[in-house]
Amino acid sequence: MSVRRDWKRTQVSVLPFTKKIKDNDFIMFNQEFVALIKAGYPILKSIEIIINRIKNIHLKELLMLVEKDIRGGKSLSEAFSPYENKFSKIYIASLMAGERSGNLPQTLSRFIDYSRIISRTKSRVRSALTYPTLLLFFSFVMLAILLNFILPRFSDFYKDFEAELPFVTRALMSFSLSLRNNLPMILAFVFLIVLVYFFARKEEKTRIFSDRCKLKIPYGRVIWLESAVSMFARTLTLLLGGGISVVSSIDIARNAVPNSFLRYKMKGLPDSIKNGESLSDSLKKTEYFPLLAVDMIRIGETSANLEGMLKDIADVYDERVQTKIDTFVSLVEPIIIIFMGLIVAAMLLSVYLPIFNIVRVAR
Repeated sequence: MSVRRDWKRTQVSVLPFTKKIKDNDFIMFNQEFVALIKAGYPILKSIEIIINRIKNIHLKELLMLVEKDIRGGKSLSEAFSPYENKFSKIYIASLMAGERSGNLPQTLSRFIDYSRIISRTKSRVRSALTYPTLLLFFSFVMLAILLNFILPRFSDFYKDFEAELPFVTRALMSFSLSLRNNLPMILAFVFLIVLVYFFARKEEKTRIFSDRCKLKIPYGRVIWLESAVSMFARTLTLLLGGGISVVSSIDIARNAVPNSFLRYKMKGLPDSIKNGESLSDSLKKTEYFPLLAVDMIRIGETSANLEGMLKDIADVYDERVQTKIDTFVSLVEPIIIIFMGLIVAAMLLSVYLPIFNIVRVAR
């Protein structure tokens, strides 16, 4: 027999990074859960079956805790509530709506569709930014190889000919020398900044300030704002369709907005609705909600089709965000390629100009 540490379960509390449950694993769990409930299995038995088949260790451990709470007499939503930071308040609200309406499979099916759309949007953003990021990364790798390996060898070779190096070569050489001499300090400084940033992000005021700064970036402002509108509208549609009250739905949907500053500006929405104001007027007071979305919500309120109009708003702004991201990527790619071309040109000049000087000295 032997004993060894399971590194997958290890958690280091001093680090700002936490292990999360993947969206696809959670969606798969809910799909199997809905299928078992529709087949007539009790909730507790369904969770037991899924636990035995699931491979994600972190999800499996949480489900085991949920199973224990259900055995103790708690409802499904009560059992999942302590772990809403791992899942989301939207999921807990969907479970509560399914329990109240007596139609849990249909409510969870709506949540699955909602999660798929959100996960697909995140995947599209990541895939769109992957190519420019790789180009930029390889540009810096190429520059590092030039400065640390190629130019120093050429410098020693040129000294034997007593030829003065051109300005481009001298500039790159001095930059390479200062970079190598100060590399430990630079790495320590970068690591410290990253560490301070992650710890500062835990403070609500810091998150609000940084997210407010994001909304001042010219092109990024529109993307972040419209994606927040889409997330709010889609979440509100899901909750209203599940039978959650308007005030509770708005409060939960507000917390689903990824931008902390926008969440802060929308903090008074539930109180405004309680005081008799319409949702469209309350959103207009935030001064950040687009007028198009406000007008569409007003139409939905007057036509008694708020849920359907919110779904249309989410679809419209999803398309707008995707179009803007595609445009951004199409603009970034040639800029990075030009940047790489300048690096290659600097490499060629720094290497070949001294060779021409050596030829003149030899003649």
